[in-house]
Amino acid sequence: MIGKPSCPNGMRCLGKSWVANMGKLDKIYTISPLWLQNTMVSTYGAYWHWARFGGNYQNFEDQYRSRQTFTQNDWQAYQDLALKQLLSSCVHNVPYYRDNWSQSQKEAALSGALSDLPLLEKEPLRASAAQFKDSTRHPFPSFTFYTSGTSGTPIASLYTLSELRSSMALREVRSANWAGVSFSLPRATFSGRLVEPDPNNDQHVYRYNAAEKQVYFSAFHLKPTTARFYIDALLKHKVVWMTGYAVSFYLLARYILDQSLPVPPLKAIITTSEKVTQPMREVIESAFKCRVFEEYSTVENALFASECEHGRLHVSPDAGVVEILRPDGSACAPGEVGEVVATCLLRSYQPLVRFRLGDLAAWDPEPCPCGRYMPVIKEVLGRIEDVITGPDGRQMVRFHGIFVNQPHVIEGQVIQKTLQDFVVKVVPTPGFSEADIQDIQARMHQRLGENINVVIEQVQTIPRTSAGKFKAVISKVK
Repeated sequence: MIGKPSCPNGMRCLGKSWVANMGKLDKIYTISPLWLQNTMVSTYGAYWHWARFGGNYQNFEDQYRSRQTFTQNDWQAYQDLALKQLLSSCVHNVPYYRDNWSQSQKEAALSGALSDLPLLEKEPLRASAAQFKDSTRHPFPSFTFYTSGTSGTPIASLYTLSELRSSMALREVRSANWAGVSFSLPRATFSGRLVEPDPNNDQHVYRYNAAEKQVYFSAFHLKPTTARFYIDALLKHKVVWMTGYAVSFYLLARYILDQSLPVPPLKAIITTSEKVTQPMREVIESAFKCRVFEEYSTVENALFASECEHGRLHVSPDAGVVEILRPDGSACAPGEVGEVVATCLLRSYQPLVRFRLGDLAAWDPEPCPCGRYMPVIKEVLGRIEDVITGPDGRQMVRFHGIFVNQPHVIEGQVIQKTLQDFVVKVVPTPGFSEADIQDIQARMHQRLGENINVVIEQVQTIPRTSAGKFKAVISKVK
């Protein structure tokens, strides 16, 4: 989470940060000495600490904590009221819904009949995030965060300052605290940030945000020969817990076990962005000698689910209304796998109603012994991504970040054929040029080194699966 956090709740997204951007600050950061890079990280970290945890943050934390004791009736009443307020605003103040919902759908919205409203695809949001803004509100400051999900082209999510703080309070109370940790404690993070600009610098694999006692690990320099440097950072900065990409923690854990590296005691690891399989969980817990807790969320904050002390994945009803649907649109029975559709209650500045996340999941029919009256997801499917392997053995996830801030790329896909050979498919806009090709190739080389071959293919479409999705990253290297 260098600069702006990779997303408000740390889940799968790429923020518009000065490290990720190809702008002026990025160029300054790239050419700066290590000490100055750490200073820049800490300075921006101080600003983002205020943005996320300052002002009215504590009020949000108190509210989320108090609602944990809600009964089922309390939750139903809360959601009914919040939903009616949200849908009324959509009808009157949000251009997309005002222009696209029929009169009968608007009447259904005003009555709170969520199931009578159409599902929302990602394409309209991708085409124009602004048409989903509440036109009566003009918040300052506001924040933009970008997804990096199954589509290669990011979606912009717009936040007010209060919504950003609310999202962090939710994660503190329902994720960090449930795992026995806090964002006030020293932590380490794996995210999609290009922490070390030099792909061949194998020693400086992290940067330190002194303002928040946070170590930013590079997900792009992780390989057997660098594993010890990640452990050195944990020791040096007295890291208490870690959060971020599940596959990155799994890869590091494998290297730790293979090399018998000593690891300092940790309280917990909270994984994000990819599904944690049971074998992955076992490897991570064996290497780091602590429990793994999983989060399931999106940069849009349309839903938020987190593991309690019993290892059950609870959905927070005050974050959003979550539906799991059959192909015909009817609700799935407990235990039945269906499509996840979410209506965001946490954010009203850019409201998303019945948003199709592209994930599959199932409700757990068994109540949780923790006693919290929050729905439990039994299983989330389809969130494991292929890992890109570099010629020197480094392994990376969330690699499709190369498409962030590419204005002439509608969709993109990275295909690894061999350790050295890559094909990048792009669906271009009319303005796509040789400069864009060189930019994409430069980003690939920056992550993987110069000893790779990158072929850019311009295509009209990228094939979808039967579920209407495509994978932004495909690796054929075993």
